[in-house]
Amino acid sequence: MEDTTLYVLTGPTAVGKTEYSLRWAEQNNAEILSCDSTLFYQGMDLGTAKPAADELARVPHYGINLVPVSEQYSIASYIEYAQSIVKDVFSRGKRLLITGGSGFYLKSFFEPVVDDVNISDSVHYEVVALDEQGGLTRMVERLLELNPEGVGELDLKNPRRVARALERCLSTGRSVSELRNAFASQQTPFDDYPKKLTLLTRPADVLEKRIRLRARGMIYIGLIDEVKRLLDQGLLDNPSAASAIGYRETIQWLRLGKTDRTALESAIVRNTLKLVKKQRTWFNTQIHPDQIIDLEEQEIDAPAGLFSCK
Repeated sequence: MEDTTLYVLTGPTAVGKTEYSLRWAEQNNAEILSCDSTLFYQGMDLGTAKPAADELARVPHYGINLVPVSEQYSIASYIEYAQSIVKDVFSRGKRLLITGGSGFYLKSFFEPVVDDVNISDSVHYEVVALDEQGGLTRMVERLLELNPEGVGELDLKNPRRVARALERCLSTGRSVSELRNAFASQQTPFDDYPKKLTLLTRPADVLEKRIRLRARGMIYIGLIDEVKRLLDQGLLDNPSAASAIGYRETIQWLRLGKTDRTALESAIVRNTLKLVKKQRTWFNTQIHPDQIIDLEEQEIDAPAGLFSCK
């Protein structure tokens, strides 16, 4: 019988998802779909620890090198793309392993993450005008005018979230609570597929050592030259890509005209550790794995047991 389970493998940065996903896919007639948002961009290779050519040759991969680095890639585009990949892989009798550590993209396989509200240019520019007139204060005032009953847990100190809520209220005539309820009742994009989620972990001290070694290795094999090339290709036109760890530190390092690579390495390590702390919090509160595996406790052939394919 065809297995249409979505096998999902996640874990913090540098935990070792790539090798484990490759070995499991090889052993279970599977192909791999990345949900790591930094892998979407062409040329962002070293700083993202993108699978190398020999690794990509071992198992068919999707979700990698989708767009030029100068072009932003949206969650809505990813969901549409992922749906087509899921159907294609299953149509050929293969299993599918989804892997990555980008929370928002990972969550799209389990819950609604985008709504169907269309924001017209006129509404968008109305909110922009409010922002220009009085900044966050004016946008909050207008939002509260439209929501006399309050806005629940919406973070009114976050300009982006306030602007987003205001655009949707103006576009639909609905309150924040009404929009929230409508969003929660949406069918998720992958409701028709059973799912098995595994979270990979390592002890904090081991993970820190791996992060330090990875940062040093990235710089040694050419991260600085990669960033220089990407700047020529429009990296700064894409804030999401330019702010990715490894890239933002290198951009700043180049701007300041520094030559001490040790300082660059330290900055990358420091910010990666901060990211891992956020990832751990997110994993603990936002997902419910079917199993948690500490890779330090596994035998060499452990990947076959990550999921049961019976």
